[in-house]
Amino acid sequence: MKLAIIKLSAMGDIIHAMVALQYIKKHNANIKIDWFVEESFAQVLEYNKDINNIYKINLKSIKKNKKEIFNQIKKIKKYSKNSYDLIIDAQGLIKSAFVARILGKNIVGFDQNSIREGFASFLYKHKINISYCSNAILRNAKILSIPLNFNISKEDILEKKAFLFYKNEDSLIYDYIKKDTKNVLFVIGASWDSKIYSKEKFVNIINSLNENCLVLFGNVKEKEIAKHIVQNSKGILLPMLDINSLKALISKVDLVIGGDTGPTHMAWALNIASIVLFGNTPANRNTYQTKKNKILESNSKVDALKLDKNDFSISEIKEEDILSLAKDILYEKKD
Repeated sequence: MKLAIIKLSAMGDIIHAMVALQYIKKHNANIKIDWFVEESFAQVLEYNKDINNIYKINLKSIKKNKKEIFNQIKKIKKYSKNSYDLIIDAQGLIKSAFVARILGKNIVGFDQNSIREGFASFLYKHKINISYCSNAILRNAKILSIPLNFNISKEDILEKKAFLFYKNEDSLIYDYIKKDTKNVLFVIGASWDSKIYSKEKFVNIINSLNENCLVLFGNVKEKEIAKHIVQNSKGILLPMLDINSLKALISKVDLVIGGDTGPTHMAWALNIASIVLFGNTPANRNTYQTKKNKILESNSKVDALKLDKNDFSISEIKEEDILSLAKDILYEKKD
């Protein structure tokens, strides 16, 4: 059986869907899985043995050049020759639904009441109702298992094996990992300014931890925040890393601390301890807590269907609470 999965972006959303792969292969070891993804996020998927082919498209390029739409359609049409038995749109956006429709006709997706862009559902042959407000990881697991006639439960997800992999990473990252102390990675950026935790409070946390504290940034704006943090703390500024090397780095640290963003979700996927800070996004929807993956929330009442980008309540989370939880994780007594 040939299966096409469409999950184009972003990093956290792709990770939320990837957890299903190991269970799909367990259910049917002979199934062939191809994944369609935005080129900029393809490295998240690379080296996962459960994926047969990763097909990169660049719909984002259309924003800069409207004529690029013809090149992208041509590329996707070429992939339609793969003759997929089933196409699952796990994204639920109009653009992902159009990609699915170009690839073939036997398409499964969310029904119009389960996604924000309800029009997308009119392009699907089979539609599944899964509340948009339910946990995103479980939503992805359901949309990727129900069409294959089996079920992935929350219990299955919580017992997952790590599912991010890397090869030929930048060896520079190992210069930053220390063997004689704990390694704590601070993710100081996010896609929205209102999802970013206070740089001053990050400084206080780092100065209170007598450990190897690494500060990660992903763009020029975040680099300025990261510089402020390391200039006022014992933190160490990391170089800009590609996604492949970031996976490798996260797999080697003892704890990741940051907001609701891709690298903190990577920690969850790699079964690495994490503390994820939630302000204007819903914790109960965007992750699952485990023995080593914890959350701290602001007091905001969050509606998953109406996220408020002007809600900066994440900075109300007390650094003392983060520090206390970090120490519990780092210094847990082993039997």
